[in-house]
Amino acid sequence: MRPNGGGDTVVGDTATDDKKPLFDAIEFAAKAHRMQLRKGTNLPYIVHPLRVATILLENGCSAAAVVAGILHDTVEDTPVTLQEISRGFGDDVARIVEGVSEDKSKSWEQRKAHTIESMKTAPMDVLLVTCADKLDNIQSIRNDLALNGEQIWSRFNRPKKDQGEYYRGLAEVLVSRAEGEPSSTLFRRLRSEVEELFGGR
Repeated sequence: MRPNGGGDTVVGDTATDDKKPLFDAIEFAAKAHRMQLRKGTNLPYIVHPLRVATILLENGCSAAAVVAGILHDTVEDTPVTLQEISRGFGDDVARIVEGVSEDKSKSWEQRKAHTIESMKTAPMDVLLVTCADKLDNIQSIRNDLALNGEQIWSRFNRPKKDQGEYYRGLAEVLVSRAEGEPSSTLFRRLRSEVEELFGGR
């Protein structure tokens, strides 16, 4: 907060009209994820997509990528459909959300193998949202490890070794795809954090 001329306080700047989709997406995602908690925690799930969007905003990503970052788990983890995303936020956002969504009818191994394979040809906005999503996941895991120790791995569908193989494989594909791109530092940051948490190959 900062003082204004009259000694009162104001919260901050007023958003311009072009930021309306951002706030619409926040409201939409908060409603979609209502009553959901982050796995193994008491944190409302909405904190994760908001942190993903923050990473994307701080790295100068497109408006469509930021909005898709907020919505990225709605189709995968709630009753929301891609058609609803398209109607509310446009085809570009819907395509990004589709590109980062997993098919929960498949096994964990099938889903992760498909994700890594799809990143080899996915558009850059899909890569960026995926990278921001995984960065926040890694940071959350590291925070939970500091608080609760190695027991946190029991909350996941697969053990630490399998998780590490997935994250290392994904990070390598993302880094190779982003070579020479202005956003390549974000992908290298993910690889560095993955190696710090899981170790190198």
